[in-house]
Amino acid sequence: MSCILDNVSSPKDIKGLSIKDLNKLASEIRKTIVTTVSEKGGHLAPSLGVVELTLALHYVFDSPKDKIIWDVGHQAYAHKLITGRRDRFSTLRQQGGISGFPKREESEHDILDTGHSSTSISAALGITTALSLKEKEGKVIAVIGDGSMTAGLAFEALNNAGHLRKDLIVILNDNEMSISPNVGALSSFLSRKLTSRFATKIKTELESFLKRSEVGVNIWQVLKKSEDSLKSLLTPGMLFEALQFEYIGPIPGHHLDTLIETLKNVKNVPGPVLVHVLTKKGKGYAPAEKHPDLFHGLGPFDIATGKPKKPSAPKPPSYTEIFGQTIVRLAKDDPKIVGITAAMPAGTGLKALQEAIPERFFDVGIAEQHAVTFAAGLALEGMKPVVAIYSTFLQRAFDQVIHDVCLTGLPVVFALDRGGLVGDDGPTHHGAFDLSYLRMIPNMVVMSPKDENELQHMLYTAVKYDGPIAVRYPRGNGIGVSLDWQLKELEIGKAEVLKDGEDVAILAIGQHVHTATLAAEELEKRGIKAKVVNMRFVKPIDRELIENVANEIGKIVTIEENALIGGFGSAVLECLSDNGFTDVMVKRLGLPDRFIEHGSQPILRKKVGLDVDSVIKACEELVQNVTPQEEKSVKIHSLPV
Repeated sequence: MSCILDNVSSPKDIKGLSIKDLNKLASEIRKTIVTTVSEKGGHLAPSLGVVELTLALHYVFDSPKDKIIWDVGHQAYAHKLITGRRDRFSTLRQQGGISGFPKREESEHDILDTGHSSTSISAALGITTALSLKEKEGKVIAVIGDGSMTAGLAFEALNNAGHLRKDLIVILNDNEMSISPNVGALSSFLSRKLTSRFATKIKTELESFLKRSEVGVNIWQVLKKSEDSLKSLLTPGMLFEALQFEYIGPIPGHHLDTLIETLKNVKNVPGPVLVHVLTKKGKGYAPAEKHPDLFHGLGPFDIATGKPKKPSAPKPPSYTEIFGQTIVRLAKDDPKIVGITAAMPAGTGLKALQEAIPERFFDVGIAEQHAVTFAAGLALEGMKPVVAIYSTFLQRAFDQVIHDVCLTGLPVVFALDRGGLVGDDGPTHHGAFDLSYLRMIPNMVVMSPKDENELQHMLYTAVKYDGPIAVRYPRGNGIGVSLDWQLKELEIGKAEVLKDGEDVAILAIGQHVHTATLAAEELEKRGIKAKVVNMRFVKPIDRELIENVANEIGKIVTIEENALIGGFGSAVLECLSDNGFTDVMVKRLGLPDRFIEHGSQPILRKKVGLDVDSVIKACEELVQNVTPQEEKSVKIHSLPV
């Protein structure tokens, strides 16, 4: 049997298909997505839930003249398959392959590089305003999920869009709301029929006619109130109507004929419109439909069972798991400890606290700014809030960290998961900047554990500390060390010497302490004795130790999985400069001044010079005094990668 998808290379190829063929194509797309994600990993359930919606959008609108913007972008796999990337889809999220998110350099149909949520409406409003100013034709459509609508940014954009009255279509992809079939069917019928070209024309002309007289204005207001009352009775549309959007829906999101008819009609509605579409996350693959949260983002799995493909050997627990276990243990001993997450209870490990002590667990939705200020309020009343957020997502609350927490020195603990390179999700998800953006804030303490055992002790230290403090740890499994039962409080700002040496000093932070240890072992075989230091704290940094190393050895390699600009290595250089050192050679290893692409963590670390071989090479260069000529005139030799 022929495969329709094999003949689809652009959205134009689906426009002549019948509804029957479009439904067949939807099944083929789902099969392709499930097969690929089962082998490569990725965001499965979100993409399965919008297959029909994707086909309807590309069937009705003319991309890229019409701009379709996917919020977050983890639901864009079907979009990628029908916009010229079918032949490369098997490279999804692999080094050198296509991204798991929309990416402008990949296709003219990808309008915005995405990865963080709730940005689509703002960007879409900017684009449609620009088109209006340039008197250029083209519809702009933002597709946003109900989860992303919990962010303030989405409502800021809706508010502004309603004020500007620009042509903008917002598709609310709702896979959570439960509406009975009868109400849904009636609402769908009303929405489609009342937005047809004829109905829209009649409505506009009637409004114009009635508003010519005072009596007519009163009649129109009564009619408008009747329409609003009907919508408020049958649908949740009044919220969007209050924001000056024409509300359409809710409509079933897996009925192509309904979707296509509605979208065709919506094209003719002037001003901002919101189309409320009900979809099922994981649609078409039973395990994902049953457990959409588990199949949101996952690694390779067995299609028949839906179970993860087991690794060849058991692995140590992840840093996330250790965090979850430890925070429950600490909270049981201290009734003031509360946990806060921004829509990521499982991803951050706080699900363990939610299950153990639900009254002290708070999921605020995709609202990182609110999460931080909410924590500040809790701290003001003597609680000990632990805010668990991915490193890259805390960037969204930078002002709140400064203004609401650090300015007044409140005891809020920031547990930053996914610090450093996260792998296949790529540049929007790498935690590349936290050491830089946190260490410059007054009152903030920043630390990072060398392994999963030290993470326990850092969390214990953090909840005991009376001020803002951040614990930053990587994505993935620990290194397999044993876990201490007795937790201890670490001395703030003090490093730990793990190995003595007199030829070169390796100052490392976080997971790369292990990298430094492995490099030192190999260097010793080559006749080079390296001192290895677990710095533990980026702020306050152990100045005394750095000064001693500078005096005794004079050759330093710093290692961090963070941007070199303003990071840990920069802190070491600042310390040396501030204390008048005039002849110290420093080579900094870290992330270069560019956004790092997607790929596996080992591949990316090797590529940016953060693997064991790169550390060995850096140390050998310093010991052998292999220094670029232009650097030799500099008193403190900083040799960045």
